[in-house]
Amino acid sequence: MKRVYLSLGSNVGEREANLRRAIQALAANEVRLLRESSVYETAPRDLPGQPWFLNQVVEAETELFPRQLLKRAQKIEREMGRHRGVAKGPRVIDIDIVLFGASIVLAPDLEIPHPRMSERRFVLEPLAELCPELRHPATGRTVGQMLEDVRDQPVRKR
Repeated sequence: MKRVYLSLGSNVGEREANLRRAIQALAANEVRLLRESSVYETAPRDLPGQPWFLNQVVEAETELFPRQLLKRAQKIEREMGRHRGVAKGPRVIDIDIVLFGASIVLAPDLEIPHPRMSERRFVLEPLAELCPELRHPATGRTVGQMLEDVRDQPVRKR
């Protein structure tokens, strides 16, 4: 079993219900949920002018391989009505694999650790709530250390 951390976000529709529904769907798809962070409300990072997001991180275990987990996450996104139109635009649900054990995956369709996790307070804040001492497998920096670099990004705990 691999320990994984997934980041979830929603800024369309019933945002909190969307997060709950995605977490339930993950648990029904060979992902054993261990812990959930609090929910955080965050400003959009890459495409301003859209509604604020609700974000959350879940810690889980799975026997799936990274690409299998990616396919499950994408299937849940599609089933919940996510359409990949505008890049970084509004979405019903977004599920990203942040960390997959100590694995490093560099492929055209999948990068683990998530390539922008260290730049995103909406990922680091809830991840630090669960495990501030967890280390990035490539840089060796802790989640808490990375979080200090992005404290200027607006985030509100719900």
